[in-house]
Amino acid sequence: MKVNRFNLFRWIAIILIVSSLILLVFQLISFSRLRAGFSPGTRIAGIAVGGLDQQEAADRLIQAYNMPIEIFYGEQFFQVKPTQLGFELDISAMIAAADQKRVTFPFWPSFWNYLWNSPFDINETPLQSKIDENRIRAFLIDEVATRYDQVPTTSIPIPATINFQAGIPGMVLDVEKSVTIIKRALQSASERSAPLIIGDVSAPRPSLENLEVLLKQIIERSNYDGLTEVFIMDLEKREELYFAYERGVDYEPGIAFTAASTVKIPIMTSVFRRLDEPTPQGAADLMFQMIDQSENPPADNLMEIYLDPNIGPIFVTQDMQELGLENTFLAGHFYLGAPLLQRYSTPANQRFDYTTDPDIYNQTTTADIGMLLDDIYQCAKNGGGTFAAVFGDDISQSECQLMVTYLTQNKIAVLLEAGLPDGTNFGHKHGWITEADGLIHSILDAGIVYSPNGNYIVVVAMYQPTQLIFDIANLLTAQMSTAIFNYFNIS
Repeated sequence: MKVNRFNLFRWIAIILIVSSLILLVFQLISFSRLRAGFSPGTRIAGIAVGGLDQQEAADRLIQAYNMPIEIFYGEQFFQVKPTQLGFELDISAMIAAADQKRVTFPFWPSFWNYLWNSPFDINETPLQSKIDENRIRAFLIDEVATRYDQVPTTSIPIPATINFQAGIPGMVLDVEKSVTIIKRALQSASERSAPLIIGDVSAPRPSLENLEVLLKQIIERSNYDGLTEVFIMDLEKREELYFAYERGVDYEPGIAFTAASTVKIPIMTSVFRRLDEPTPQGAADLMFQMIDQSENPPADNLMEIYLDPNIGPIFVTQDMQELGLENTFLAGHFYLGAPLLQRYSTPANQRFDYTTDPDIYNQTTTADIGMLLDDIYQCAKNGGGTFAAVFGDDISQSECQLMVTYLTQNKIAVLLEAGLPDGTNFGHKHGWITEADGLIHSILDAGIVYSPNGNYIVVVAMYQPTQLIFDIANLLTAQMSTAIFNYFNIS
């Protein structure tokens, strides 16, 4: 009985050993077949290829990466084949790289892990591909932007008014940023959508030529029959508008005008060039009276005290010449009977095509006084500009800021200021005189306008040989000022 029980156990053991050997051989064959392809855990370009041979893996990669990508332009979307965008998979290189990693794993340790159903290490082979960015760029420009971009329309003047009709904003494709988005979609097996980058574009402001046409129409509709010269500088874009116009006739701008009190801007500049900081209280008081109250004696006092007791005006003129303002000069003091210190010939007062019979004591042009205001503005803003180049450290940024402050304190509620919205920061100096015949013939107003959508300089000079009626000139100047402000602040 004991012998039979032993034989039974022996045969059971033999059967188990044989079964184990058979199972082991079966597992070894299965593992060998599995190892002939890519092992579980193998990923190529983000695609799982475990258990696949090279051709099957290649087919799966091609299927995944040749699927069209979805491109979104706002709410519009469409599908595009990768080949259309210059995308090519480097299948051979990726398969070879993955296979190289496969054969480097040792057989028996890998088989042991297989037997015990241990998790396989992730074996990742990165994407290798070629992308022709020029193809993507051409597609975006020719097929997308051309079809879907909404080009903004330019604002235009409204005929017979001082206003502008606002243009329509647009949407424009940002091609370069969108190229990056599309490349990312082409190189992903799972995220196959590409929301394009679209920028909102404001309606462009009309050209300065449009503004010139509008201003001339305003002049034509007015009751004014004299000469009008206008200088405008866009302080952001550094663009200029400069014209002279009289009863339908255009003249070359740069006509000499009697500077009158606008010459106090050059006087202020010359005095600050020679003042030490902080500004003496006496000089500050005289400066306020000269600019804000437009009084002449303080101007004479400033030149006599801080420039020269006798030839202060010559210093002012020399400073302007150093700045390149060759048409601006002051040849004597303001007080009655002041001697003429020197006669000045300038390109502006030597013209034969037009003359305003300017005062031999003080003259300027709209461009000269406008450029001087620009020099003050740039100096006040960043301490640089022409002042720094010509005067060095003689005039500091804080002194230029103080000059702007004096100009903004000049409140007269007529001319250019009358055409600006209440509360607009406006630094300016106006000027007119009653001639020997008891009449006004010239009026100037020059200033810096700090507006919400852009700062600018505007200078308007007017001349009428018979008589310049102030009310007519005032209304026209205010209307032009409003039109210019509207141009820079189209809503």
